[in-house]
Amino acid sequence: MHGTRARSVGVVAGLVSALAFAVSGPVVKPLLAAGWSPGAAILVRLSFGALLLALPAAVTLRGRWVLLRTDWRSVVALGLLGVAGASTLYYLAVDRLPVAVALLIEYTGPLLLLGWAWVRTRRTPSRATLVGAALAMGGLVLVLDVTGDLALDPLGLVFALASAVGNAAYFALTARPIALPPVALAGSAMVVGAMTVGVCVALGVLPLHAPDVRVALLGAQVHWAVPLAVVAVVPTAFAYGVSAVSVRLLGERIASFLALTEVLFAVLLAWLLLAEAPTAVQVAGALLVVGGVALVRAGAAAETAPTPVTTAPEPALATHP
Repeated sequence: MHGTRARSVGVVAGLVSALAFAVSGPVVKPLLAAGWSPGAAILVRLSFGALLLALPAAVTLRGRWVLLRTDWRSVVALGLLGVAGASTLYYLAVDRLPVAVALLIEYTGPLLLLGWAWVRTRRTPSRATLVGAALAMGGLVLVLDVTGDLALDPLGLVFALASAVGNAAYFALTARPIALPPVALAGSAMVVGAMTVGVCVALGVLPLHAPDVRVALLGAQVHWAVPLAVVAVVPTAFAYGVSAVSVRLLGERIASFLALTEVLFAVLLAWLLLAEAPTAVQVAGALLVVGGVALVRAGAAAETAPTPVTTAPEPALATHP
């Protein structure tokens, strides 16, 4: 696939996966309000997501199962940090912090990636990248509309910061140039993530409350399995699979900043599904995020563009009278 076409496909895939990921909050919120614990919801979500990704992952691996043994370290790291770690720690943070604060801290993950690349390569990012990062994060503050006096729980802040590390790890590990196909990587990492959460539940680290309840969704009372089915299919199996393709095509930096649009989609879905209309400040923040992502993409493209080779002019030939 040519470079320009690959980037275009990666951007579209990134936006689609961000929209799919954004479905999770508005759909699962009524389930948690009905008495389900975050640990139970995450366990079911990841387990069914792993089952749904099993077939497409197997198809991409046909005849190449040895790649799982070759790249097992990436699979385990992604499952522990990027799947189980990021999602579980975010829910633990939400238990102790306002949702807006926890979400804002988690989405500092792209800045962690930017800083890590800066330290690792000792190469200062371009001005466009730095300005774009500042605009995107400033826009997120406006979108999340964090205002008023907040009593912040110290342990909640630790959980939120740890979820940001998991968020950054997801993009860094998914972008690694390994032989394992992106969908196979997502599917196998989902298995590791589900098993990790299962062990935490079995050990009592994560409380397990899963009552047989009816859940208010889209103005109707539905069985608890309905929102869980939606969450398992759309923001888990589908979103992780498509996102893995996007990250592999775009690289960790562009993909991670493009993923900030998940917050914008979450605000819009909350407006449509939960009647939580965005304010004028949030609309302004959305525009800043979009502009910031565009600048980061332009800056990354400029940094990776090949430097034109200049050749010294040939010496003039001596002339003889």
